[in-house]
Amino acid sequence: MGFAHVRSGVRGCLAAIRRSGSARQGCHVLIGSMLGAVLLGSGSVLAAWPDRPLRVLVPFAAGGGSDFIARFIAQKLSQSLHQQVVVENRPGAGGLLGVEVGVHAPADGYTLVLIASSYCANASLYPLKFDPLADITPVIQLSRGPLLVVVNPALPVRTVRDLIELARARPGEINFASSGQGSIIHLATELFASSAGIRINHIPYKGTGPALTDTIGGQTQVFFSSTASALPHVQGGKLRAIAVTTTTRLAAAPEVPTVAESGLPGYDVSLWHGVIGPRAMPREVVDRINAAVNASLGLKETAEQLKADGVSPAGGTPEQFRAQITSEIGLWRRVVAQAGVKAE
Repeated sequence: MGFAHVRSGVRGCLAAIRRSGSARQGCHVLIGSMLGAVLLGSGSVLAAWPDRPLRVLVPFAAGGGSDFIARFIAQKLSQSLHQQVVVENRPGAGGLLGVEVGVHAPADGYTLVLIASSYCANASLYPLKFDPLADITPVIQLSRGPLLVVVNPALPVRTVRDLIELARARPGEINFASSGQGSIIHLATELFASSAGIRINHIPYKGTGPALTDTIGGQTQVFFSSTASALPHVQGGKLRAIAVTTTTRLAAAPEVPTVAESGLPGYDVSLWHGVIGPRAMPREVVDRINAAVNASLGLKETAEQLKADGVSPAGGTPEQFRAQITSEIGLWRRVVAQAGVKAE
């Protein structure tokens, strides 16, 4: 496709917009696609990419698990692309601020966004200024890991079945902690309760730290925690682990069964991170980033680094990542509606 074809297409779209304002969005997509085709058809443009630093927007504060994963992958990507990759923290609005900046950036491959599994829940909890599926280009899933279901040792529970039986015998008397209203931990526990047909009380906290502290202290009895946060307390005897939320067991604690094998088949919740870009990113650029990150995720040192954060490498294709995002947006939409969850 040459510039003459693009010029003709643009003129046609402008005419359509004058006839019907509703054609504007479709024309924007068409024009972006035509321009992308021209860029990709021009060997000099694609061959030069990347000819300047890339940035990875992290919609969370520096120093946390998301920031750690972003900086680790940025370093690996920089080595593969022979270009600087800068991590830019844009916290705010429950992780939405940085994503909004990223999805509205030029779709040239120079701006990427790190997202977490909370991205899929936010679609049902907040009024977004973008379409969480149509306005993004999934690039690759970076990591995945389970939540660790822990209980206060004083609770007479050693298995998921024990917990379900106790909750049925004492409806509404067991308190579960979460890291915040509408968090993945909150929704994962609501999904568990709904699947088991039990009623337990939600006590929201501002973060994992205070939620763990009160579960250890007995103010709350159950907590679906990130593995890295809870496992040291389990190993120290302050908490008891009864299950993990993914369909595979945790390598660091293989004796802990999954929720699915403990009586709730089909239950599967993971914490994950991934990389997206604005919609209409050139496919060749997406493939190049995907290949570079997949290669890095296959390294033994990468697995060891991610293991320190309680997760393991994911990888895969952009299509697989889009399917994951689509599925989880639908899942959390159902959970939010059924449990009547409202964002704070």
